[in-house]
Amino acid sequence: MPHYEFFCQKCKKFFDKILSLVEYEEGKVLCPSCGSKKVEQRWSTFSAVTSKKSA
Repeated sequence: MPHYEFFCQKCKKFFDKILSLVEYEEGKVLCPSCGSKKVEQRWSTFSAVTSKKSA
């Protein structure tokens, strides 16, 4: 599942959430510190794990 980073406009804290695409599209993200709905998504880094095949 994708990993998202958010910022709470009420308590001014950053937090991370792992959400399914359905959960993300529903937009029902609450701040875990204060419970506010006034959160905005922040751009976060992307990483991928790959394996190298031997020849």
